[in-house]
Amino acid sequence: MGFFAFLHLPDINEGVEEYHKTQGSVLLDVRSIEEYRQGHIPDSVNLPLDSLNEVEQKVLDKSTPLFVYCHSGARSSQAVAILGKMGYETAKNIGGIASYQGKVER
Repeated sequence: MGFFAFLHLPDINEGVEEYHKTQGSVLLDVRSIEEYRQGHIPDSVNLPLDSLNEVEQKVLDKSTPLFVYCHSGARSSQAVAILGKMGYETAKNIGGIASYQGKVER
């Protein structure tokens, strides 16, 4: 890993494409309920970062692939770290909806 590798942010568009190709996966939006209502990626599940402990009620199998996004990628990065500590094996930060180019639902 190069010195500036931390500057490379995930591409949410590639992440959503990977989500669609991954059978049984969950697209997790960790923004607030208000942000989610303003617009979200279709088929995403809203679970705000401060309520992440409730994930075990929504995703029972900890081997389920989780694709996690927020507004810019910062909260989703935090969420992936927390999910890893909770035992979720395949949580991936796909970045922020701010750079998403696909369809958004309200």
